[in-house]
Parts: sequence; C-alpha cells; structure tokens
Amino acid sequence: MSDQHRLDRVGEWLGIEWSRDQRRLLMVYQQWLLDEAMRAGGIGAGEAPRLFDRHIGDSLAFLRLIGEAASTLIDVGSGVGLPAIPIAIARPNLAVTLVDRSERRSGLAARALRILGLGNVDVRTMDIADIDDTFDITTFRASLRIEEAAMAYQRLGTQGGSGIFAWSRREQPKSPPPPPADTIFNLVSEGAGVFDSPAWLLRIQRS
Repeated sequence: MSDQHRLDRVGEWLGIEWSRDQRRLLMVYQQWLLDEAMRAGGIGAGEAPRLFDRHIGDSLAFLRLIGEAASTLIDVGSGVGLPAIPIAIARPNLAVTLVDRSERRSGLAARALRILGLGNVDVRTMDIADIDDTFDITTFRASLRIEEAAMAYQRLGTQGGSGIFAWSRREQPKSPPPPPADTIFNLVSEGAGVFDSPAWLLRIQRS
C-alpha cells in the first residue's frame, strides 16, 4: 500500500477529507524527515520502512483526542516537529507552539516549517519552566516521563484543557502508574486496524 493510500485511510478514520494542499504538505514533510531529519539524527536510521505509520500516522492519531473547540496547542520536547507539524497541517485553525531545549532540534523544526510555509506554528528554543502562557492542549511524544509530563500539563494547560501523552504502540501495553494528586489518567487505544499496531494515548486531565 502506498503512503498516499495510507493517508486516505487515516483521513477516512479521522473523518477528514484532505485538501490538495494538506496532502502535499504531509508528503513533503515526510520526505523531509527521510532526507534531512534522519541524517541529522532527529529520527532513527531504521525508521525509514515505517516512517508513515510510526511518525506521520502516529502523530495524526493525536487528533482523536483534540476537540474542535481547542484553539491552542503546545508540543513539549517536539524535536523535529512530531506530533506538532502533522497536527498543524491537519488543523490549520489551531495555533501550535513547538518547544524544545535543544537549539539543534528546534533549528531543524524551524527549517521544516520554512519549507512547508505553515503560518500557524511557532518554534521556541527554551525550557518549559520559562513558558508563562497556557494552552488548551499539551502534547508529549517521547519527550518526558509520564510523571514529569503530568506536572508540566498542570502548569501549561488551561482550565478544562487536556494533555495527550504517547504511551505505547504495543498490542498490550503496560498500565500507566497512578496519577499525581489532582490529575486523572485515561488510557485509550486508537487506530487498531488502521496502523500496524494500536496507538495507545494517555489523556491527562485535572480532577
């Protein structure tokens, strides 16, 4: 199955009819991950055969937990822009902030955004402890331990907002730990039958 067909399948699952521009941008970004990000160490060299499923598709799975009312999103430890850039392409009405402490990684993400020409994304090279804004959605993908992510969400999330943590791509993942005080964890499985394995996402909310 080609990546274009995989994108159609994911769009049908999400209830999104991709515009020509969205389709082009997602494929351009995937090619950039292969051509530049992988060579720079932003993605493991062995990821090429499953680049769409484990990176583009995996990022788009976050959309299942992002309500239509959300207007702002921060991606913590975004690296080369996953999951934030695919989300920003899919939801052009969402103001997306990528934050990473590494100047090298955030520089790579900024280059990808220049190539894509996305106007709804901001890149910040800084520690999240120095961010004063709050956001409707806070995403975490291979950036922090779950306990640290829950604490970051409590500080960065708006009242009523959600955190989304990429928990596992195993068929049967381990259970998450008990949540910290004033926090609720809800583990959900997304994309069974769409991806090569389910995308397990942990929704983080205030109790």
